[in-house]
Amino acid sequence: MQIILSSAKLMNAATNINRKGYTNPLFQHEAEKLALELGQHSVEELKSELKCSMSLAQVAKLNFLDFFNEENRLPAILAYNGQAYKCLKAHTLTDDEAEFGNKHLWILSFLYGMLRPDNLIHPYRLEGKVVPEASCGRSIFDFWKPLLTDVLIDSVKADDGVLLHLSTEEYQHIFDWKRILNEVTVVQPLFKVFDGTRLKNITVYAKSCRGAMARYVLQNKITDPKRLIGFEYEGFTFSSESSLSNNLPKGVTELLWLLS
Repeated sequence: MQIILSSAKLMNAATNINRKGYTNPLFQHEAEKLALELGQHSVEELKSELKCSMSLAQVAKLNFLDFFNEENRLPAILAYNGQAYKCLKAHTLTDDEAEFGNKHLWILSFLYGMLRPDNLIHPYRLEGKVVPEASCGRSIFDFWKPLLTDVLIDSVKADDGVLLHLSTEEYQHIFDWKRILNEVTVVQPLFKVFDGTRLKNITVYAKSCRGAMARYVLQNKITDPKRLIGFEYEGFTFSSESSLSNNLPKGVTELLWLLS
């Protein structure tokens, strides 16, 4: 089972975790081209492109200008500090659990495309709708689509044909998602809250649960989707309304966790 997890806008500047065997991203060259161009944009341009404050745009520019400073790189799983990563708690994983992640977890990134947890990356900020010259007039979404789709499909097929979808919907757009659904089995957990009349998605809860489930999979070395049923987190439990057959079809199978 392969897993996809979204990256995060919040990033760490340093880590005191020191594991051996860090690697370079699969699409390091493409990331360098994008960073080199974006570093030439003014702070005002970045503010508009990244839809952020002036202070965040200034930080983004400095990071792009510093992109080739190898001393400021962190392993991807420790570099992000968004809500999902706070709950993944990668700094507490054992070496054995981290190594399982390196073989099964993909972190999706607008700058780097697809990352394994041990890939060394530089702090950055980027949005999918940005249209850099390096992408030949295409948005970041469309730039990555032809590069990443086969990589993801091939990695899932080389495993057991099952993709655990712990990413946000936004990141589906860096792939030809119709092809993904046609060629592999996608298992997508949903984390909902019942407000008395309907099921609601509360973003912070969903992000927390995705990160916690990624941790659960890595710690328990889960390769069979049926073992996900035992996952519980902060009151979220597997709903009896969901079910998993022994032979999952291609396409998406949604599984529901409810806050009790």
